[in-house]
Amino acid sequence: MKVLITGAAGFIGSNFVRYAMKAHADWEVVVVDKLTYAGNLANLEDVAQAPRFRFHRADICDAGAIGRIFSQEKPDAVINFAAETHVDRSIDDPSLFLRTNILGTQTLMDVSRKLGVARYLQISTDEVYGSLGPAGRFSEDSPLQPNSPYAASKTAADLLARAYFKTYGLPTLVTRCSNNYGPYQFPEKLIPFFVTLLHEGKQVPVYGDGMNVRDWIHVDDHSRAVLAVLLHGKPGQVYNVGGGNERTNIEITKLLIAAMGRDASSMKFVPDRPGHDRRYAIDDAKIRAELGVSPQVPFEEGLEATVRWYLDNEAWWRAVLSGDYLTFYERWYANR
Repeated sequence: MKVLITGAAGFIGSNFVRYAMKAHADWEVVVVDKLTYAGNLANLEDVAQAPRFRFHRADICDAGAIGRIFSQEKPDAVINFAAETHVDRSIDDPSLFLRTNILGTQTLMDVSRKLGVARYLQISTDEVYGSLGPAGRFSEDSPLQPNSPYAASKTAADLLARAYFKTYGLPTLVTRCSNNYGPYQFPEKLIPFFVTLLHEGKQVPVYGDGMNVRDWIHVDDHSRAVLAVLLHGKPGQVYNVGGGNERTNIEITKLLIAAMGRDASSMKFVPDRPGHDRRYAIDDAKIRAELGVSPQVPFEEGLEATVRWYLDNEAWWRAVLSGDYLTFYERWYANR
């Protein structure tokens, strides 16, 4: 099987590539990534030399480049991890999010349809559902009520996937996952951001009262779910992927402060951001029942391992913070 994976130099995509190549030694993996600020080819350094791995640097909005890559590679399946994902950035400038997350998805599905790709999997987010009150969980049938430009762009991409299945018969699948954590996450996200700040003796910022609730899942559990949906999911369907692990932001902050040997003075409250959803919680009964997928990594164990990974790989995140990682592609390509 040949699988083309977009956005695979990012956090979740790179972890999935590593997971899938280990699980399926006979797969060929084709990675397409624009290498924007959040795309780091160093995330794939340990698998990039494998003969069954190939990399193409391209923008998913570039129909010509994507068409050439697909025609050359002829993938059996496509997984689209490529997206602009940081909510704060989407508030500052929605345009890039609309371009990449909507028009880029359209480009990929148009080419997939023309070349007869057998499976197209769109990676989405629980943020498309909006905000929950203190009770209840999001199911696949919950209304889509995005509250940020980022979430709105992902909602539009999900609906495009549905439309291409209904209109053209493209065998699309969609997964909507809760908050991921684990190694190689860009240090603008909460857990690596706080670990790096605390490591340098700085305070960590907590939005509002810190009582916003998120459901956390280890990236390996997400990868396990994505693989199951790709292979066994029913085209035209949406599958929620949850961690079953709801935590307030203040609770996560305190756990990280304790893990880093700091005290309460390391935390500061800052004004809440616009459109900050109060609570997300995922009902993942469908993927459990149909595909037998459930989280395997206990949160406390996964968080401890994640903190340890960032401390053991300081050179990785310092290269990201300094911008040195942006030259990795040129150095990697020159040595091939």
